[in-house]
Amino acid sequence: MEKIFKITTSEGLHARPSTLLVSAVTPFNSQVQLTYNGKSVNLKSIMGVMAQSITTGSVVTISAEGEDAEELLSKVTEVIISKGLGEEA
Repeated sequence: MEKIFKITTSEGLHARPSTLLVSAVTPFNSQVQLTYNGKSVNLKSIMGVMAQSITTGSVVTISAEGEDAEELLSKVTEVIISKGLGEEA
């Protein structure tokens, strides 16, 4: 399963937004990846997410696989929209 998001926060996915996302997905058992510019990283890794240098206007794909993948993607969507990080693309 996957969802595509456009990052709209003025600072992109720097430390604070990355921490929000990583904290939201860590409790889930499913594997989750964030893909940007053809490179995928584990969304449960703060350093991996920050290393992507995702800027405002970037489009990212978040994919999840496992027993709670649907719930995980719902949580990611909730965090991205409610915290003003981005929107579904």
